[in-house]
Amino acid sequence: MTPDRILVLGIGNTLLGDEGAGVHVVRRLMEAPAPPGVEFLDGGTGSLVLLEPMQDARRIILVDATADGEPPGTLRRLAPKFASDFPPSLAAHDIGLKDLLDSFYLMDLGEPDVVLFTLSIALPQDMTVDLSPALAEAVPGAAAAVLAELAT
Repeated sequence: MTPDRILVLGIGNTLLGDEGAGVHVVRRLMEAPAPPGVEFLDGGTGSLVLLEPMQDARRIILVDATADGEPPGTLRRLAPKFASDFPPSLAAHDIGLKDLLDSFYLMDLGEPDVVLFTLSIALPQDMTVDLSPALAEAVPGAAAAVLAELAT
């Protein structure tokens, strides 16, 4: 674990519209230089290959879509530690975010600070690379929330 490294990881399938919201947020953040010690990473549909960049981080900020019944575009900040702390998972990922974090914690690399930002979406999602108007409108606010989190 690198003492000052922070990983901001966007998860989602950009071929399924709003399901790719986490990736869209991270791509927006990538438009400007990252603050010192921060890495922005497009994690796509996720897989255990993401464990490597995660194990080097002292702090991990995840951004993902969730089908939690809230209005599309609703932003929530969570600090997941247990299975019950996770929002409903989306089957469009190769491996679920909870599974990825469970695997990470099983590696016993210490207790990094993990924060999860979720953007609510409606299901089902059509095959499209475009976000719905509600999610497109929510992306800048989600990116700003991540930047504010980095400032703490």
